[in-house]
Amino acid sequence: MTGTRIAALGHYQPAKVLTNHDLAELVDTDDAWITSRVGIRTRHVAGPDEPVDELAAHAAGKALATAGLVPDDIDMVLVATSTAIDRSPNMAARVAARLGMTGPATLDLNVVCAGFTHALATADHAVRAGGARRVLVIGADKMTDVADWTDRTSCVLVGDGAGAAIVEAVDEDEAGAAPGIGPVLWGSVPEMGHAVRIEGTPPRFAQEGQSVYRWATQQLPALARKACERSGVTPEELAGVVLHQANLRIIEPLAAKIGAVNAVVARDVVDSGNTSAASIPLALAKLVERGELPSGAPVLLFGFGGNLSYAGQVIRVP
Repeated sequence: MTGTRIAALGHYQPAKVLTNHDLAELVDTDDAWITSRVGIRTRHVAGPDEPVDELAAHAAGKALATAGLVPDDIDMVLVATSTAIDRSPNMAARVAARLGMTGPATLDLNVVCAGFTHALATADHAVRAGGARRVLVIGADKMTDVADWTDRTSCVLVGDGAGAAIVEAVDEDEAGAAPGIGPVLWGSVPEMGHAVRIEGTPPRFAQEGQSVYRWATQQLPALARKACERSGVTPEELAGVVLHQANLRIIEPLAAKIGAVNAVVARDVVDSGNTSAASIPLALAKLVERGELPSGAPVLLFGFGGNLSYAGQVIRVP
């Protein structure tokens, strides 16, 4: 039997930083209003010459370098994104071309803010089924492309970036000791699909913030505990919790309700804003890079948002 593990992580954000004070020059808002409601202070903004696949390729290159791999060591590329402008070539194919890969399978997944955890589960399943040996999994979004810069309730939330993970096969008898990927808990609430939207021509991001807040704070804790249960880990055993970085007012109470009393809780939303599919790998990679999560430690990842979809699993830190 084949198991899986995350071999390495990488992340990338554009150089330009937009502060709350900068936003106050664009819309009727201020730093106190933004931080009191969502906890965000800064966000990174990609320029017109920085497309999503470029952000993704930078994060992927960092993950490959960390793992000591070359592009042709990868046989599948999965990119989670909801901000691709063109339909074809898809984002995964564009990233593969940027990296100079030869012949990988290339798939995009659009599950918005839960995209990375869906893609991670898909990579895990592909490796376990024998369809791939190494999969490059990327969450990348350029949310500033779809922001309505006249709407202070939504434009203050968004940022751009990418995060990547390399998923590889391990022998099942090694999987218990090696950094691994636990069973996914995923699903959706189709009747709440209207709560988070990227619609129209040109497409624009909009959400019903109170609806998302109520669902996340009331329903998500039980789902997160169930994801832990599927991996045989109690919330008290978690070394880290990395939730979708949507709103600090959602993240902090959720970690407490889950019961992760000993965990480092990712709060990258403060510096990066809501980067949609990029938010979880971006936050996770930063925590690992700073040494805040030890190798082999169990960490809960849980994405939620657009559609309204969710997916979560416990992983072991590479």
